[in-house]
Amino acid sequence: MFWNYEYVNPEFLWLLLLLPLVVLWYFLKRKREVATLQISSIEGFQDRTILPKLKPLLLLFRVLSVTAIIIALARPRTVDVSTKTKTNKGIDIMLAIDISASMLAKDLKPNRLEALKDVAGKFIKGRPNDRIGLVLYAGESYTKTPITSDKSIVLGSLKEVRYDDRVTGGTAIGMGLATAVNRLKDSKAKSKVIILLTDGVNNTGTIDPKIAGELAENFDIKVYTIGLGTNGTALSPLRLRANGTIVFDRMKVEIDEVLLKEIAKATGGKYFRATDNKKLKEIYAEINKLEKTEVEEFKFYNYDEKFRPFVLFALGLFLFEALLRLTVFRSFI
Repeated sequence: MFWNYEYVNPEFLWLLLLLPLVVLWYFLKRKREVATLQISSIEGFQDRTILPKLKPLLLLFRVLSVTAIIIALARPRTVDVSTKTKTNKGIDIMLAIDISASMLAKDLKPNRLEALKDVAGKFIKGRPNDRIGLVLYAGESYTKTPITSDKSIVLGSLKEVRYDDRVTGGTAIGMGLATAVNRLKDSKAKSKVIILLTDGVNNTGTIDPKIAGELAENFDIKVYTIGLGTNGTALSPLRLRANGTIVFDRMKVEIDEVLLKEIAKATGGKYFRATDNKKLKEIYAEINKLEKTEVEEFKFYNYDEKFRPFVLFALGLFLFEALLRLTVFRSFI
């Protein structure tokens, strides 16, 4: 009960430490004030009344009433806090993810695609106030999830992402970026962002990546570009066996960093290079910090004062004790 209270004047509670001293002083004083009479026998006085034995109850009532007064002085109260948040500046974010065969390379663990899914999932969970969509591309591009505020839908779609040989045939960076721009161009959000990730060079598609970058710039869309892959060579997919399994071999990692930097710079974004799992996590964490959603929090406090019951309890005990002193215990005081 008492530990659930907040005390406005907790310093008064130190007075409770004096109460044991008061009780000790009372019993010491009582022994000195009690008169003694020497008689030959007390047989005639035994079992006549128990009132003298109950007299310490008066002290108990007095101590309890003083305790209640001290607690009342400390002003106990309960606090009910309700919070309301208001998003002042929402951000619409499209994740454009390369799902070409090279994303199965094993320079990130367990491979590039699975490492990306893990990091991107945590990024999405950390953006509760934003709308997020998902675009996938390889030789072609398509919208996996339109822009939405329902994170469970986006996370579910991200979980389903895997290498799909139906969209193979190269890496169409321009088409992936253009599809993401098309999804954001009519957005009414204060800020529009595309996070474009690839592990290769633009080698197919009907849209030039620079043209797609210009479209993003015209629609005031900021593009963060990420080049995914280690420096040097990586164990990458080479060909498919007859049974459908993939043959891996050491292959040189080629990323068009010049292009990715150019797109990012033109749109006000930034280029990153992720060479391992740790670096990839750091990149998404940095983007998360760069693109902050302005959220205003309002807290409402409802105070319920609890000192009144203690005052009434103390007053009742004082009156009851006074009544006992003047009636039942009158002849013994």
